[in-house]
Amino acid sequence: MRPVRGRAVTPGFGYTGPMTAVGTEPRLADRILGGWLGRIAGNMLGKPVEQGEVWTRERIDRYLRQADALPLTDYLPEPLSESEGLELRPEWRACVRGRVHGSCRDDDIDYAILGLDLLETCGFGFSTEQVGDLWLLRLPYLQTFTAERAAYRNLANGLRPPLTATYDNPYQEWIGALIRADIHGWTSPGAPRRAASLARRDAVLSHTGNGVYGAMWAAALVSAAFTAPTVRHAVDEALAVIPASSRLARTVRRVASLHESGLAWEDTLATLTQETTGLGWIHTVPNAAVLTAGLLYGDGDFTRTVALTVRGGLDTDSNGATAGSVAGVLCGAAAVPGQWKDPLEDTVRSAVFGFDGVRISELAERTLRLALAER
Repeated sequence: MRPVRGRAVTPGFGYTGPMTAVGTEPRLADRILGGWLGRIAGNMLGKPVEQGEVWTRERIDRYLRQADALPLTDYLPEPLSESEGLELRPEWRACVRGRVHGSCRDDDIDYAILGLDLLETCGFGFSTEQVGDLWLLRLPYLQTFTAERAAYRNLANGLRPPLTATYDNPYQEWIGALIRADIHGWTSPGAPRRAASLARRDAVLSHTGNGVYGAMWAAALVSAAFTAPTVRHAVDEALAVIPASSRLARTVRRVASLHESGLAWEDTLATLTQETTGLGWIHTVPNAAVLTAGLLYGDGDFTRTVALTVRGGLDTDSNGATAGSVAGVLCGAAAVPGQWKDPLEDTVRSAVFGFDGVRISELAERTLRLALAER
């Protein structure tokens, strides 16, 4: 285990005010662990139906109704027949209720682990180039996808940022950078602008435009969850770190407005589906809409938040992971229901070199040390 640079200090990084809501160090530890557990559980929940052009919101709910699993309060049920099972992702057998024994390997978790390793190795002053160096050192090429694979290939061919994000990369505004952002929120509790700045430095290795804004927004959202009095406050704080005129900001505001008007969750998603038509199921903007709706209509309840988010479709495992992270920070590990955290058996499968089989509690402890380290 690498030592964290700097000496331990009391929570707050020298900030006054916002961190006071986090409370004592044990309380901060519980909420960081809640973030890790929530991210992993939400990812596992959404993984079997991660194929947005096939598993639409309507089809997911039809599947759940056939299995008598609505309201959704646990991992997805097993398919009723083998023919249905073939429609799920191949990993479904390790992700459905009654079969979960530790987490499956997934890039949504790999990047959180890789981000932890980055901060332990390079500190909070890391450069975008160091992010790329660590990918080449720690992450197998075939475990990268879309924008990350394009950037990895560009790195291996000798390109440097920002060309790694722009050369021969049609995925620049897809969701990949957003899924890498949670670690920057967990290590900057109550400091959303700082979290967004760190996430941006990571994101520009592989993304541009709304792809980068998505990472900044997600990091700020997780950070704000430590101190915000409500989910809506956290959403509003996160919006403040990205350009108000960006399509991402306009879409998140639109979801918040529809929620505030009293529109039902289903009708809100139907409206946003029409308004984001053509962007594709892995694009940052429509996924941010699904995620925002899950958070607002979930209203701080862990189970309702991850269930609504995954039922919203699109990139279900990524959205479930981020929603679970935010909800886990809001409620803390002790309040994450047992049906979600107990089957994880405190174990993570990972493609990141040196981390396969690591304990979730160890990852949370290491994250806490970073969160308490002097800047």
